[in-house]
Amino acid sequence: MTQAVITPPASSTRPAGVPKPGAPSRRERASHPAWFLLPALAVLGVFFFVPTIFNFVYAFTDWSGFKSEINPVGFDNFTELAGSGTLFSSLRVTLVYALLVAIFQNVFGLVLAVLLERDNVLNRAVRAVFFVPVLMSALAVGYVFQALLKPEGALNDVLGLLVGSDVTIPWLGSTTWTIVVVALIHAWKWMGLSMLIYLAGLKTMPQDVLEAARIDGATPWKTFWTIRFPLLAPAVTFSVSTALLGSMNGFDVVQATTEGGPARTTEILNIFIYRTFGQGLFAQATTMSLVLFLMVALIAYPVIKLLRRREEVL
Repeated sequence: MTQAVITPPASSTRPAGVPKPGAPSRRERASHPAWFLLPALAVLGVFFFVPTIFNFVYAFTDWSGFKSEINPVGFDNFTELAGSGTLFSSLRVTLVYALLVAIFQNVFGLVLAVLLERDNVLNRAVRAVFFVPVLMSALAVGYVFQALLKPEGALNDVLGLLVGSDVTIPWLGSTTWTIVVVALIHAWKWMGLSMLIYLAGLKTMPQDVLEAARIDGATPWKTFWTIRFPLLAPAVTFSVSTALLGSMNGFDVVQATTEGGPARTTEILNIFIYRTFGQGLFAQATTMSLVLFLMVALIAYPVIKLLRRREEVL
């Protein structure tokens, strides 16, 4: 009778140091693409992490341009700023500005996405036109609108031609409405990005659900508000969060158009920090930037959590 010969598994007969079939060799592990991340991580560490750490350190010192020594002062900078009404005024202006930008940018972006949803040559061209401001420098956009909105600017000239008389409206000179105008400029610059986000959401919707709504006799308006808009919840979360948090860190548009005026009604916190640092009060400016960092972090968490909860409900 022939006895069956049992061959041991390959793993038990593999010599020591020989990798398993399909496993990366030592040379492959040494040349892994992750090593290419080191230059980027080094730049990120030098220009982001290290300054952020020093930001926390210098906020508790008396660093300024009027003395050569830097001494720790504890929470004196925070106490001094808490007693200053200017800081809280800038915080209030920053929150109002961020809220207005988030509303305008997302409303304009959603309207454009719905109007330009169909894929044809004209819509693609219009999408490209509305996305051009996103690629432009925010500072350049601010200076262009600052020239257009002067009392002797091009906008008043056009209105004068239409009404047949001289128009000298100070579009950036109102202590009540200037912040709304500047927020509209900021939203105009970034609404192309929101448009693309909402377009992506509209294009990835399940067509069987929309087809079922059409078969049931739902009108386009009812289909949008009862089916399509709820399905846009992830896009709304991303777009609203980026618009709100990005505008809280805004600087360029406000600096180019109003420089915080008139009467500091558009002086967002970054403008206040810029002025304070320019006066040589480095520790106070660092403390303000730390306050802004904490404010953004405290607002970001509940806003994103609320929007995520809305996604789960819908």
